[in-house]
Parts: sequence; structure tokens; C-alpha cells
Amino acid sequence: MIAAKKDIRALTLNEIKEYFVSMNEKPFRAKQVYEWLWQKSATTFDEMSNLPASLRQHLIDNFTINAVEVASQQISSDRTIKDAFRLYDSHIVEGVLIPTEKRMTACISSQVGCSLTCKFCATGRLERLRNLNADEIYDQVVLIRNQAMDNYNQPLTNIVYMGMGEPLLNYKNVLASVEKITSPEGLGMSPSRITVSTAGIAKMIMKLGDDGAKFNLALSLHAANDVKRNHIMPINEHNALEALADALKYYYSKTKLAVTYEYIIFKDFNDTIEDAKELVAFCKHIPCKVNVIEYNPIDDGEFQKADDDKINAFAAYVRNRGIMISVRRSRGKDIDAACGQLANKNENVTDKKLKKTAEN
Repeated sequence: MIAAKKDIRALTLNEIKEYFVSMNEKPFRAKQVYEWLWQKSATTFDEMSNLPASLRQHLIDNFTINAVEVASQQISSDRTIKDAFRLYDSHIVEGVLIPTEKRMTACISSQVGCSLTCKFCATGRLERLRNLNADEIYDQVVLIRNQAMDNYNQPLTNIVYMGMGEPLLNYKNVLASVEKITSPEGLGMSPSRITVSTAGIAKMIMKLGDDGAKFNLALSLHAANDVKRNHIMPINEHNALEALADALKYYYSKTKLAVTYEYIIFKDFNDTIEDAKELVAFCKHIPCKVNVIEYNPIDDGEFQKADDDKINAFAAYVRNRGIMISVRRSRGKDIDAACGQLANKNENVTDKKLKKTAEN
């Protein structure tokens, strides 16, 4: 029986070096390979042109690079690009390039599907099949970065972990991917350009503080009221607002980084001045800003987009209490690429298991 080839990107630099030494290869070759993998984003060993042909062949025979591929792509009328990314095991995740006048933002996924079942989110209807590996998260960034240059001749400026899945339930791989994206040995992006979004897992928010996270944290809040939040986000039943507030205070005490609260505003649910008052009270716990996001309805119609006058009045109330707040208009709605819409609906995607789950 032929042994499966090992994914070389699962190895550290030292592990690659030890392997090369064990086969009487020069140790500096390990650094060359590592640079090809993480700085130059090579997806084949044949690309590693400064390695001897015999070594390249040895790597081909013994290792694999489980590179992510673009399975299909859609371009919105507002220039947003949505990708269906095929993983090495044929599972599909989605990512989005969001172009604006000042930014090129990659929205990337951290899990295949999601386990949190938030009522307003199409991804929450998919079964969580597995976590993404760090290299699979990294590959999404590289592919979207290339699309920004190829389509708009602009570099990628920002990364948000706001695609499919809950990043803090894939903690190890998410942090490892951030390290590869930000380190000088990787893509060299600034951590201040990266935002990791969570639905609110108190103990993992505290762990981010203990681990000295340098990237930005966003909390998908959507209601500063436990009854309402329980209704739309079952995770709140075990991570209530008081527990989240305590975790955020701890996180801030360790990192001194302000937090962003994401607040999708739903018609006749969380769009009143009373809701705004509750949000203001929650915002007093630590330095923060608020992004109000217009809702993008999904199939069953339980929630609808709030009226513009309600959104504006809500934002004005919060702003007048000294809290920085922005109203974000959704992009990519015509290709189901907007916030909460990622559900592998593209008919060109052939991952049958996820597609069947989405249809149920």
C-alpha cells in the first residue's frame, strides 16, 4: 500500500530543515523551500527554480502542496467578486473581494459550513463539515490578492475573517494563518489590516487577550438584549451579554485594542431607539466603534431590511452619544456575496454534500 504524501505546508521551517539533514541535503535548502511556500506562494514544486532538479523531484515524490483552486467566480455589477474555492478534498468554501474607492478587502472563510445556526445567515444553514487548515486560509488571501491586481490593478489592503464559519472555533488554524499572512517570512501584511469576526465565544475572546492578538476583533452583536440575541443567535444562550462584556474587558486590558461591534439591523426587530439605547449601554464597557449593516434577506423571509429612516435615526442616536458609528451598505447582493449570504448557491459548484445541505 502506497503511503499518502505529507502536506509540506503542515511542517515548520525546523521540521523541513531536519528532514533535509536526515537525507544529507544542505540545511539552507529548507529556507529556500519555505520562502517558496509562504513568501512566493508556490503551488507546485516545479516552480522552485533555485532548487536542483533532483531535489524538486524528491519533493514531488514524497510531499504534496494542497493548493486551493478557484472552482467558479461571479462578478457583481458593483465590481465585487465572489469565488467558490475548491479545497484538496473537493469541499467548497466561498470568499469575496470587496473593492471600494479606498480599499481592496478580502473576505475569507475559516470553516467548511458553520455550526452556529444564526437565523439570519445562510451559511448557518450548512452543516459544519470541517475546519480549514492554515494554508487553506492563506491560499484564499493569495488568490483574492491576485484578483485585485488582475481585475483592478490595485493591491489588497485589508482582510476580514467574515466568510463561512466561526473563526474562534478554528482558533489554532486561524491564528497560524494570520502569522503566515503577517510575518516577514510570509506575505508581510500588517496585523492592523486584519479583522477577525466572532459571533461571541467568551472564553476564546479571553484567550485572544492572553495570546496577545495584534489584529482587530469584531463582535457580531446584532442585539444588546439577551432575549433578542437568544432568538437570532443560539450561541448567546451559553455566551450571554454579561459574559461577553466581561471577556471583552479582559481582552481590552491585555491588548489595548478597541473592538468593532457589527450590528445587522432588522425591520421591526432591533431598529428602535430603545434598541439603540441598549447598544449605547453595551458600548460603554470598552473603547469601541459600531458598524451598522443593512440586512440582506435570505429565502424564508423571517427578517427584512430595516427602513432607511429607521436606520438613520438609530445611527444618529448612537452617534450623538459619542460613539463612532458607520452605516455599511451591502455590496455584491446581486451575486449572493453580501453579508450573511454565503451558502454555496452557485450552480457551477459541484460539491454535492454542501449543496444538498443548503437545499434542505
